[in-house]
Amino acid sequence: MASSVYKTSGNVTSYFNLRDINDDLNRRNAELQAEIGRLRQTLTEYREVNYTDTLVPDSGMAPFRYIVAHVINNSISRPYNYITLDRGTADGIRPELGVIDGNGVVGIVSNVGAGSARVISLLNPNFRLSCKLRSTDYFGSLVWDGKSPDEALLEELPRHTVFEIGDTVVTSGFSAVFPAGIPVGVITASEGDRTQNFFTLRVRLFADFSTLGNVQVIINNQADELRALTAGEENDAKRNPFGQ
Repeated sequence: MASSVYKTSGNVTSYFNLRDINDDLNRRNAELQAEIGRLRQTLTEYREVNYTDTLVPDSGMAPFRYIVAHVINNSISRPYNYITLDRGTADGIRPELGVIDGNGVVGIVSNVGAGSARVISLLNPNFRLSCKLRSTDYFGSLVWDGKSPDEALLEELPRHTVFEIGDTVVTSGFSAVFPAGIPVGVITASEGDRTQNFFTLRVRLFADFSTLGNVQVIINNQADELRALTAGEENDAKRNPFGQ
């Protein structure tokens, strides 16, 4: 009887310990993501130094860092889907931050409170993501077509794009939100007429939105600087619409 009680007690304790273990694994995963970002930055710097006579820049300050958050609400069957996280401004979360999980891109933060945040899911037609083919670097815009929570469309690809079914689609890095190279999905089919200037690919997403539990919010330490530069370019274009 004592053995049976101890065994039951041990099973209950193990069950409640699972969340702590899971939290620890997600923290470690976030640290690994940051380390990957630092390694990519260092690799880029060493490549650049081969073409210059300058010293290798200091890479101690990585452009991206990650905050672990838990999904407390999620929809996948609506025309416009959103996700709610248990982290907010008190944790350093703010609008326009990218969100990923262990498999791929999840969405982007839209609204933030002190202790929670609302995320525009990738399964939302209002969210468009700049992506490229890992094998060839051809890029386009990923958008959900409202059909399946497992698939999206990679649009605006030039007609001369070279690809194969099964090729991996990753983030392009052409924004201040997501680093380049984050996995998004794999090509499953080609859609549209290749005789037109642009065509579309169907992509099976890596992220499983039906089982989202833990995610990482991406903070770009250089985002404000990049946005200021972009704003300056837009102002210049307004003052000089003909580029003269």
